[in-house]
Amino acid sequence: MPHPLLASFTSNAPAFGTWLTNGSGGFFHARAMAQGSPDLAFIVIDCEHGLVNLNPGVAELVAAIHGVDGCRVGSGGAGSGATEENNRTSRAPSAIVRVAATGWTGGVNWQIKYALDAGARGVLVPMVSTPTQARSIVSDARYPPLGRRGFGGAYTQGNYWGKDMGKDKYIKHANDNVLVLIQIETVEGLKNVKEIAEVEGIDGLFVGPSDLSIALGYPPIDPPQDQVQKATQEILDAAHGAGKKW
Repeated sequence: MPHPLLASFTSNAPAFGTWLTNGSGGFFHARAMAQGSPDLAFIVIDCEHGLVNLNPGVAELVAAIHGVDGCRVGSGGAGSGATEENNRTSRAPSAIVRVAATGWTGGVNWQIKYALDAGARGVLVPMVSTPTQARSIVSDARYPPLGRRGFGGAYTQGNYWGKDMGKDKYIKHANDNVLVLIQIETVEGLKNVKEIAEVEGIDGLFVGPSDLSIALGYPPIDPPQDQVQKATQEILDAAHGAGKKW
């Protein structure tokens, strides 16, 4: 059962999503967001700049979002191509966690582990600036032999797809379905964006427009300065050139 954002990626369709930046509303706020539209493919839980704790905090929000599966009327995400039963796309939006640690820091590994053990369908890592950083992030998000993610057998598989997902099936399923997304928002990241996009296991590139503007010497205004828009187009071209999403 693919989740909506992955299904949109696979079918090369647009994906409509939103951000959850305030965790104080807890379970009920997250659930209400997830039920807001049948075309909602993903919700990014923002632990970098949002008022959301990674642990505890994220697990409850992920459970609330994914718990609406079967409770929403509609397709389960823009472009998801949902089919009946055996190959049915989950109707719950894909919960993606943006971790607080950046590509520059050494705390990414455990934060990715916490997010995925909580049941997130993917992670978004900010300020990734080199192919080496990108490869390390991919490894943190995959179980051996594809990576180095540790297995939290007490509850992880239940958090991801429910009680019917056994441990043996979960490991392969997670490796096949977890999305790894990164943000390009530094001068070095922009310089290396083509090589970063080509890293195997990176599924998509996000632009961090405010930090990218500041890094290029411009205020983070809307609309962005011409040079920032040009840099954004470079990131888009690099992503699409490598067959990745943007």
